[in-house]
Amino acid sequence: QVQLVESGGGLVQPGGSLRLSCAASGSISSINDMAWYRQAPGKERELVATISSSGRTNYADSVKGRFTISRENAKNTVYLQMNSLKPEDTAVYYCKMTIVQAILNKEYWGKGTLVTVSS
Repeated sequence: QVQLVESGGGLVQPGGSLRLSCAASGSISSINDMAWYRQAPGKERELVATISSSGRTNYADSVKGRFTISRENAKNTVYLQMNSLKPEDTAVYYCKMTIVQAILNKEYWGKGTLVTVSS
């Protein structure tokens, strides 16, 4: 069994910064892709950023230049550094990992952490 636990969400003023973390625990051989998604009230979940096992990153256009995704493989952890936050970044942020267990790849999701950008 694998668990993903996000942390670091909260209330921040426009222009501020937050750093989200997501740590995986359990039966893990290795982790392939890691990603952050978000879901704003009344909207569908959308992809924010991805990072491959080799460190290649991709970002949604709406966060390019403001958000940075990174990973720490020794800790099975992915981070999302969010700078210059805007009210439209308000959402529940979810991490997703593709985890190798023995010979199987399986996707796991965290339960989410709320980010509120407001003055």
